[in-house]
Amino acid sequence: MSLVTLLPFIVLIGAMFLMTRSAKKKQQQAANMRNEMQPGTGVRTIGGMYATVKEVNDDTVLLDAGPGVELLFAKNSIGAVLTDDEYNRIVHGIEHDLKSDADVVPDDASSLTESDASDNDASDDKSVDLGKKAGPADETADEPTVDAAPAEAKADEQAKKSDGGSEAK
Repeated sequence: MSLVTLLPFIVLIGAMFLMTRSAKKKQQQAANMRNEMQPGTGVRTIGGMYATVKEVNDDTVLLDAGPGVELLFAKNSIGAVLTDDEYNRIVHGIEHDLKSDADVVPDDASSLTESDASDNDASDDKSVDLGKKAGPADETADEPTVDAAPAEAKADEQAKKSDGGSEAK
């Protein structure tokens, strides 16, 4: 047999060796993680349950899943040992934030639209000028002027065009 015909078999055996070696490393790391568990540590089981380690034995782990709920699991069923911050974030929703001094975003927009009390007092005292003149002395202002008539005619023509005539179909 020539070397060319044996080369694919050698490569295949080498690939299998490398894959089993990496799998063994992962298994060894998981075993070390499970052996380093201590009471009070937060864990996640392979089924996805989060609990606190209460007692560690040779092959089993006693977990505290809640008030008055203690469960006995095999050590192999522990999927991950969590840090205290990670466990509190997942289970209790508590985040240890280093940016606690940062600006806090409000839940609603009411605090964003409120203005200072001095601004509110000042705006209440002022009357808003809408351009209308009030009083009986200014009756001539209510009559349309000569320039106002052509503007009204143009507005009427535009309204007729946009009423949905044949162009809208």
